[in-house]
Amino acid sequence: MTSPSERHARAARIVRYLKRTYPKPKSELKYTTSFQFVVSVVLSAQCTDKLVNKVTGPLFKKYKTPKDFAKADLQTFTKEISNVSFFRNKAKHIIAAAKIVAAPPPGGFGGKVPKDAGLLQKLPGVGYKTAHVILGELFDAWEGIPTDTHVKRFARKFDLTDHTDLKKISKDLEALVPKKDWKYVNNGLVLYGRYICKAYTHDCSQHPLTRTWPPAKDRWPRTL
Repeated sequence: MTSPSERHARAARIVRYLKRTYPKPKSELKYTTSFQFVVSVVLSAQCTDKLVNKVTGPLFKKYKTPKDFAKADLQTFTKEISNVSFFRNKAKHIIAAAKIVAAPPPGGFGGKVPKDAGLLQKLPGVGYKTAHVILGELFDAWEGIPTDTHVKRFARKFDLTDHTDLKKISKDLEALVPKKDWKYVNNGLVLYGRYICKAYTHDCSQHPLTRTWPPAKDRWPRTL
């Protein structure tokens, strides 16, 4: 059984690399307005950023503000995002969330994306991971570590958690990593997984993070 001290030391080595390699966390999702970013993150669930950007290119020329999305025709909007996974549910969630954000207080947020994880998670389609991605990107506020498929894969590959539930993995990582460094974990592991150590089984023994803990080369956890 892995001891907490071993996991802390391993996490520290990983974070040192991520801070050095990806010093300025920034999403690869493209957007102009704050609510467009919210939409992009919702669309990105179990979907690649590359595909989301392809879908939102024309979409964001038509819809810019929360009010624009709130007024969208559900049938039309569903068709417009039909290339992403779970597009029917995502369409419903986005329009419903837009109506809440666009509405005046106290029932809504007056057209502004809230700078609060709890309030964000009251929006349809926004969970712990999505809320903290939004906070980090839009407000440079890092109150949690978002866990997506990349973060889950590396947390398990490097034996930093015993869990498979995304929120429980987030909590394990938050206990291992000092809060001042939370900002580097999600973005860094996403980019590392996207461009260096991809999910299919391969020889990763010479990859930078694997060299910090060689047993990882033989660990290929399920990503879903």
